[in-house]
Amino acid sequence: MNSDPNEETPRSNCELADVLAASYQTTGVLLSAGHELPSRVAVASALEILRELMLPGSAGCPAPPAAMLRSSLEGRLASLRVLLTEQVCRGLHVDCPLPQAMCDQCQTQATQLVARFFNRVPDLRQEVLLDVQAAFEGDPAARSLIEVAWCYPGVRAVTVYRIAHTLLTLGAQIVPRMMTEQAHTETGIDIHPGARIGQSFFIDHGTGVVIGETSTIGHRVRIYQGVTLGAISLPTGKTRQQANRKRHPTIEDDVLIYANATILGGETVIGRGSIIGGNTWVTESVPPGGRVSNPCRG
Repeated sequence: MNSDPNEETPRSNCELADVLAASYQTTGVLLSAGHELPSRVAVASALEILRELMLPGSAGCPAPPAAMLRSSLEGRLASLRVLLTEQVCRGLHVDCPLPQAMCDQCQTQATQLVARFFNRVPDLRQEVLLDVQAAFEGDPAARSLIEVAWCYPGVRAVTVYRIAHTLLTLGAQIVPRMMTEQAHTETGIDIHPGARIGQSFFIDHGTGVVIGETSTIGHRVRIYQGVTLGAISLPTGKTRQQANRKRHPTIEDDVLIYANATILGGETVIGRGSIIGGNTWVTESVPPGGRVSNPCRG
């Protein structure tokens, strides 16, 4: 007979602390003294500044007078450089044996990484503007580019992805994933920063979209809500063996993928100009110009 849980002897705080401390040591989830993970609040602040630089006004900041525009930009960039360098340094330092205050190497690496990232900001802005234009041209309900830039969750998620992807390719750790997970929380769109996505990408509506780490997407691709670009699930114990392999599909240029389509597998290629119908399950390649529809559609 099971004992009544109400009759259990309460553990003291001291006993619970001993059990938890032992658990932390055996599972390796406790940071060493002198180590700090990146701050969610600080990363979110850096993202808002970056979005404001990409799409001025999108974060609700009033436009400065024309005579003060340059100095205003310089001030934002200076604040961003300090904020982002600290968070990137924390991400790089997670596996470092030295306390953060004593590690010049991680700080130097973070400073150089952020400097290279800043050099790419003008090009990033041009990529984001192409995404905004693609969303406007792809949705007849859009009334203006401003409406698209300010209101569309797909544009927000892709903008954050482009920022995070650039940081990841430069060598940043943890911070890029934090950025895309924040966008996931805000928009319902889950894009791994490791995915490779071409220009003029449009996610319409967006809720429930998942794009896996090794996905490759060409130019001028449009997808709708609920689309998954995923990996084929493996038995327990074998998943980690696939970590460095291409696990997610390749979508070539000018492909249109309708709502709730699921495309799986690292060897699956959707050829240029193909149309993937809604509620379809695709695990084999589709030739250029191909059409895939749900056979159950009556």
